[in-house]
Amino acid sequence: MPYFVRELAQRQRVTILVYHKPSPETADCHFEALRRRYNFVSLADYLAYRTNAHKHLPPKPLIVTFDDGHQGNYALKQILEKHGIRATSFLCSGLVGTNRHFWFETEMSNSVRQGLKRVTDEERIKVLSRLGFDESAEQRTRQALSASEIEDMKPVVDFQSHTVYHPLLPQCSEPRAFDEISRSKMQLEDEFGLSINALAYPNGDYSAREIAAAEKCGYQCALTLDWGFNSKETPAFQLRRICINDDAGLNELIVKASGVWGFLKNLIRGGSARRWLSIPRAESDCRSPQCRGVS
Repeated sequence: MPYFVRELAQRQRVTILVYHKPSPETADCHFEALRRRYNFVSLADYLAYRTNAHKHLPPKPLIVTFDDGHQGNYALKQILEKHGIRATSFLCSGLVGTNRHFWFETEMSNSVRQGLKRVTDEERIKVLSRLGFDESAEQRTRQALSASEIEDMKPVVDFQSHTVYHPLLPQCSEPRAFDEISRSKMQLEDEFGLSINALAYPNGDYSAREIAAAEKCGYQCALTLDWGFNSKETPAFQLRRICINDDAGLNELIVKASGVWGFLKNLIRGGSARRWLSIPRAESDCRSPQCRGVS
């Protein structure tokens, strides 16, 4: 089934995968398997293709992305070079280059962690404070990439924005959500010399408000965790990605990358095939806690 999907549905559409912190060994195996089935392109290639009638992409184009900017991603540099991949890494500007920690790495049960994705940002911060977490506090160790690591990876990685501290944007007040989107772009450009034109919504959560803010701040596109493929017609601020578990086996990788996994889950939940084929949707269809279950 994945073979027929690749040859029929994915051949002329752009597939975007997202990882977080896979081991070098897993990444090497995954990228080797993907290279035999797809053609790696960069996010910049896809954006140029969307706006330039003379720009063409190879069949079955695939983009590799990483969210958060975890320290362990630095070990993937040689793997990316080996497979000729120009990946995109979405950085939390308030964490990279510091010893600040990711809020979701705080010691807590998974049920609490998932519950914090469903409450207001103010309540999330209060609960984390009771657990001893402060998003602006410097710790003894770091969890995110350092400034020197980012500089060293620039030849093989396109760094973009994942907000400042990774809050769930629709759960934030309007001023905080706008600040997270705007300040991250400015910090990454001013402090790391990056050219920022893409935003990845933390946890994939967004609404019409976040789309408008990203456009106003000068981003060219934004990436979600809505499943499916992309074409020239996919809304630029609702680009679809397929999430791959960092420890996924090769069979799981192949099935998930083909979209079959998400397609079947969508059918079970009563969805349709139109999203899988990247047919533009109505604004009310936005991926937000008010529109769908939080992952």
